[in-house]
Amino acid sequence: MRRVYCDLHLHSCLSPCGDDAMTPAMAAGMLKIAGVDVAALTDHNSVKNCPAFFEACVNYGIAPLAGMELTTAEDIHLVCLLRSLEDALNFGEKIETKRVRIKNRPDIFGNQLIMDAEDNVIGVEEDLLPNATTLSIEEAFALAESCGAICYPAHVDRISNGIIAVLGDFPSEPAFKFAEFSRAENIKPYMEKYPLLKNMVPLFGSDAHSLEAIPDASFYLEVDDCGNVADAVFRCLNGGR
Repeated sequence: MRRVYCDLHLHSCLSPCGDDAMTPAMAAGMLKIAGVDVAALTDHNSVKNCPAFFEACVNYGIAPLAGMELTTAEDIHLVCLLRSLEDALNFGEKIETKRVRIKNRPDIFGNQLIMDAEDNVIGVEEDLLPNATTLSIEEAFALAESCGAICYPAHVDRISNGIIAVLGDFPSEPAFKFAEFSRAENIKPYMEKYPLLKNMVPLFGSDAHSLEAIPDASFYLEVDDCGNVADAVFRCLNGGR
């Protein structure tokens, strides 16, 4: 077995709340400095910066995973992780049809920049990304699984867009296997207060929106020591498959 340091929740300059300096290439470089082995880019309701992130991660020796922070119709945030870039782009196309189209106001919400791996702007997302999609939490989970994604609620210990804050409790359905916490010290009290969380494996993602918010590596998974390390992390989260 091998200890692999992971950051499974990161934003780039595609997310309007992300700094413009948080380009895929700059994020990959900072992750390398932080000592992260495997990282997932999870912009709001889009995977359009994942191709640049994959290329940049390879350049820096980071093993990439593709992802998305999906907003459900209930305004709950779900982390969706996909192993391959092809799977992620397919998932992204399906989510495009579920978005509620509202023109972005960069002066209010921030820019939504699509980048290449050399820090060049190659496009701009015109419609606001973080707002709720038309997918219920059950529909979002089912769609993610049908595309091969590992799906779980983001920052369950936060008020903003956290599943418990929105619903008032942790639901029995969908059948989540994981729950992301933003602070390790919240895991025990939350599991004591919400019994269904005791069946969840706690995960961590920095949810970094800026380069300085990327923390030194601390969260790790013990994975099998064979093949590509990102594959090993995905197999670990996917029950060995």
